[in-house]
Amino acid sequence: MHFTRARELLLAAVIGFGVTFSLYRVAFGSLPNLPTLAGVTLLVLALGETVLAFSVRSRIREHRVESGIGIARAVALAKASSLLGALMVGAWLGALAYVAPRSSEIVAAADDVPATVVGACCAAALIGAALWLEQCCRTPKNGDRDLNGPPTD
Repeated sequence: MHFTRARELLLAAVIGFGVTFSLYRVAFGSLPNLPTLAGVTLLVLALGETVLAFSVRSRIREHRVESGIGIARAVALAKASSLLGALMVGAWLGALAYVAPRSSEIVAAADDVPATVVGACCAAALIGAALWLEQCCRTPKNGDRDLNGPPTD
């Protein structure tokens, strides 16, 4: 597995944008109003991954990693979360691109604008937290390692 590339995130965002914008064009009148805090779930995930990132970084720096499987799972979580965040940023921006120009004419569109902004910001926070977690899971460079090996008890 390789670390997340910017083009992967961009592709996910473009797909999310295209699908959501198309859905809004076809079915906006039959869609329910978006709750303002609909995207906050992504922020909760971002906070959890930020805490995990600091924990993993600390364990790696202090040579307290007993098994690499936990780190591999954290990398997989980070990669999946960054792709989800990018997909959702695209989706929220697709919704925003549809409702923002119509917000002065349609009350439902004006009501959805805050939810799309909150959702896009929370999804961007998830991308940042996931990339930070992925960065914290990297093997330290030779200059960062203790030259005498791991500490002994």
